[in-house]
Amino acid sequence: MLVGYDNIFERLLKSKFRSRFCLGYKEYQYIKDKGMDKIREHATDFIKKRLMLKNNPNDGKQTPMRGHPVFIAQHATATCCRGCLYKWYGIPRNRDLTLEEVDGIVAIIMKWISRQYHSFNK
Repeated sequence: MLVGYDNIFERLLKSKFRSRFCLGYKEYQYIKDKGMDKIREHATDFIKKRLMLKNNPNDGKQTPMRGHPVFIAQHATATCCRGCLYKWYGIPRNRDLTLEEVDGIVAIIMKWISRQYHSFNK
């Protein structure tokens, strides 16, 4: 389990930067068209390719701010780079992520996306 997972959403809401992210109509429609299972696949793929290895020369620049619901969720949940993973979750930068950590990160991303998706038209 990731450090701070129990209250991560309360902590993120206190961050002016993190709390400003939300899904727009385009992302809502993308999720509706693709389905949550496909979005979860994308999230897992992005985390494994962009964050899993410790030596990423693009760390801090590898996650776009828009263009996919997962990218937006990564910034909203502080799972966008190894620096944020260390600051918010205590995951050291000097080692590869474990598969358990990848699953935990994806779970956080998907929980945020699900909350955004289900509250979109409220």
